[in-house]
Amino acid sequence: MILILDYGSQYTELIARRIRELNVYSEVVPHTLTADEIKKKNTNGIILSGGPSSVSDDDAPTIDSNIFDLGVPILGICYGMQLIATRLGGNVASSSTREYGASALDINEKSRLFNDVPKNINIWMSHSDSVKDVPNGFRSIASTTTCQVASFENEEKQIFGIQFHPEVSHTDYGKNIIENFVIHICKTEQNWTSEVFVKHSIDRIREQIGSQHVLCALSGGVDSSVVAALLHKAIGDQLTCMFIDTGYMRINEGERIKEVFEKQFNINLIYVNAQDDFFSKLNGVSEPEKKRKIIGNEFIRVFEREVEKLNKDIPYLAQGTLYPDVIESAKFGVAATAQTIKTHHNVGGLPEDMDFKIIEPLKMLFKDEVRQVGVSLGLSEDIVHRHPFPGPGLAIRILGEPTQERAEILQKADAIVMEEIKAAGLYRSIWQAFAVLLPVKSVGVMGDQRTYQNTCAIRCVTSDDAMTAKWAQIPYDVLETMSSRIINEVNGINRVVYDISSKPPATIEWE
Repeated sequence: MILILDYGSQYTELIARRIRELNVYSEVVPHTLTADEIKKKNTNGIILSGGPSSVSDDDAPTIDSNIFDLGVPILGICYGMQLIATRLGGNVASSSTREYGASALDINEKSRLFNDVPKNINIWMSHSDSVKDVPNGFRSIASTTTCQVASFENEEKQIFGIQFHPEVSHTDYGKNIIENFVIHICKTEQNWTSEVFVKHSIDRIREQIGSQHVLCALSGGVDSSVVAALLHKAIGDQLTCMFIDTGYMRINEGERIKEVFEKQFNINLIYVNAQDDFFSKLNGVSEPEKKRKIIGNEFIRVFEREVEKLNKDIPYLAQGTLYPDVIESAKFGVAATAQTIKTHHNVGGLPEDMDFKIIEPLKMLFKDEVRQVGVSLGLSEDIVHRHPFPGPGLAIRILGEPTQERAEILQKADAIVMEEIKAAGLYRSIWQAFAVLLPVKSVGVMGDQRTYQNTCAIRCVTSDDAMTAKWAQIPYDVLETMSSRIINEVNGINRVVYDISSKPPATIEWE
């Protein structure tokens, strides 16, 4: 595998994703990992990520210098390159001209890192410091108009550095550069596939669980469905799935869950109607993080209560946590240098005093990898390619207090959005489509009568992994049909708007 030492860059996880696209396993680990700890891993190469710090800061994150003597190829990106330079005797200083955004790279010397890459390419820069003098044994191999050392190498020690970000789509031939390092320099085998993941996961689950029982939190979304199928394949009847109807699920979700998992998969399924509990707990609550914490806490309490009724010991709770969930919550060691964007209820929203031990078989996977695993497990296209749905459900798509009345309004509006996206043949080309109920009322006219009702926002985005996203440019006639149907069919909404924000700076969900 390829290890990525994380120095806090917003693109760190994208590096991991690009490597996995080559069918090579990559893992993001804390930059504090020592050489001895790395020796214990089956590591073909090491990448030092970028980061927001300056190497000249007193508290700048550093590296165990013994890592450079492991004989493993190393690639430093942005901050990672500067760290290599300073630790090995080079010189880094503040640039007279900072570079943030597009730039032109001139490749001045032949290097294995730039095999099959043109001598002049467009790249994506993000730095205020730069390497002024390379360490002994290194040579500069590329430059820009404002950065004389935009890339360097020590071919003998197989240590490389690049000042730009090859992992982002804005860098031409970025995937080629990553492939040159991962495949041709690190000599890594391309054997990371969904089938391999399933086999190894089943072995790990059986080893971890033994003869004990697991309760799976089933929401009906892609992630929890794949977890359920994976666990069922691994431990069979030792798995019990539980669907808790919070009142904030998609319309008629409970019936769909029963059809798929009871009838098609013959999985032990318990349906719990806990709507009143959740509506009561969220009474008067408007702040997004409080909603997430309350929902996460109540989920566990309901699980614990229902497990007691089963009168059997179930020590494990399985969840469909994914890598982006872990990253955005910044609760995991690898994200210790990142800023918390929002807490995911199945990562940071769980109470500390719960009775369950958590099992998260998918927590190191990106969404597209989860879909591939679902296909390998025999799940239907309808399940595998279903749009993501947040753990807290519609509660975080209702801005302000998520009352039962507002939840029912949003369920109807959201169902219309989904129906029209599918009718227009856009479902598979859009990453996520949904409606948001805003705490904004405006004046309208219906049947010659004045109305003063809610505003509904439609949110549709395209993405590969939810780390970045663009607003979907849906045909106007589709948007018009959505708007007309919502206003005419959903009592309580008289105005519809379309969200044209991308991520970043906005997030996909509004809360």
